[in-house]
Amino acid sequence: MRHARVVTFVLAVAVPLTAAADKPPKSDKGKGHKHGNADAEVVVTFTSEQRQNARLYYEQTYGRGNCPPGLAKKNNGCLPPGQAKKRYVVGQPLPTGVEIRVLPPELEVRIGPPPNGYRYGIIDGDVVKLVVGTMLVVDAIQGMVN
Repeated sequence: MRHARVVTFVLAVAVPLTAAADKPPKSDKGKGHKHGNADAEVVVTFTSEQRQNARLYYEQTYGRGNCPPGLAKKNNGCLPPGQAKKRYVVGQPLPTGVEIRVLPPELEVRIGPPPNGYRYGIIDGDVVKLVVGTMLVVDAIQGMVN
């Protein structure tokens, strides 16, 4: 009888311990920890340093220009209001037929190469970052080229 009690006690203690050992670790819900790449967020917008370098490049290369003060403060490449309409929207793919000009090599050196899967271009006087393949406009530095 005593042997049965010992076996019962050992089983009562051992079974919950092995079940707990087989459980996966608790999730980190609400603690801000992410595991794996499924939830990884990649930021691909232009940094403030890239924006500053692009503006400096155009000021040094082309000067501030002869843009009237009223148009200069609009930061739209010195275009009159009726001509300032953009043919692209950040967050949307480019419409077909929109011409993408190549960035000057010195500017690309200053702002650095685009991340893998992205490319730079100039559209409507703005420096843009596009997703290769879908031509989705990810970000833009507006009013760079007259």
